[in-house]
Amino acid sequence: MARRRRDLLDTEIPCCLVSGSVATTLCAVSNAAPATVLVYSSRPDVRAAVRTAVGRRPAADVGPLTWIECATGEDVVDTVDAGGVDLCILDGESQPTGGLALARQLTVEVADRPALCVLVARQPDRWLAHWSQADATLPLPVDPLTAPAVVAGLLRDRVGRRPVAR
Repeated sequence: MARRRRDLLDTEIPCCLVSGSVATTLCAVSNAAPATVLVYSSRPDVRAAVRTAVGRRPAADVGPLTWIECATGEDVVDTVDAGGVDLCILDGESQPTGGLALARQLTVEVADRPALCVLVARQPDRWLAHWSQADATLPLPVDPLTAPAVVAGLLRDRVGRRPVAR
């Protein structure tokens, strides 16, 4: 009996042959494209906390994440200019260049900028994130229950947008 069950589990079934919500979930998982997420903070512990909270795959319908870490604002601008980044998570408390200023700079200077999420230490600073035109905010310390949902939502929205031709 165990052998027969294992054979059934090892069989690949094309998505078009399976019906119901299980098929939708299976297709979404198998067809989800990988995403590149840049995390910026001058503090390595914040970068590690973000990676740990979000994980490798924040939702079943979002592809696996590739992480790029940046410790300086110049590195962020250079990496985004090179292309291929789907989401930037920027620490608003970083020094000397804060994530809020970087979000504003990327919004103004990059035609097809990635989605932007800013980490804020104080909830009253959310208006600054609005000014910087960030797409979302996350509180510091990063909540491992909230962060994956926010990241997955931003990546889903990014897939729906068409990139600007360069």
